[in-house]
Amino acid sequence: MENNRIEKRIELKAPVSRVWRALTDYREFGEWFRVKLDGPFVPGETSRGHITYPGYEHLQWVAVVQKMETDRLFSFTWHPYAIDPKMDYSHESPTLVEFKLEAIPDGTLLLLTESGFDKIPSDRRSEAFRMNDGGWSQQMENIEIHVAQKP
Repeated sequence: MENNRIEKRIELKAPVSRVWRALTDYREFGEWFRVKLDGPFVPGETSRGHITYPGYEHLQWVAVVQKMETDRLFSFTWHPYAIDPKMDYSHESPTLVEFKLEAIPDGTLLLLTESGFDKIPSDRRSEAFRMNDGGWSQQMENIEIHVAQKP
């Protein structure tokens, strides 16, 4: 597959520590990502909750936290664009979502990568990629607004 990974980058006018908190505090993450999580992110554990974005409230959030390297890297795996509540996605290989943070003179460079789309079943691969690509563009705007409004 030509499009195996999504990459987004945004320069945020907030220190790395602020962006890290927005990413890894489960309540703050939920505010900008529009998800109500059941509890904190813990490496190696499954994070659960439900989407709060209008029109998608029926969807569950399920992700396995991979790494939390303070002020540097936050990653999890999940099933991309898993929107059919009647479908069991657990047999599919998940994609890996990584948030990397770098200090820059005016704040933080946030790099988002989602990889592993080549392992998604072919009948839903292109749509999952397209929808998540657009979704991540929106989420980069959401976190930018969040850290600006809540320094």
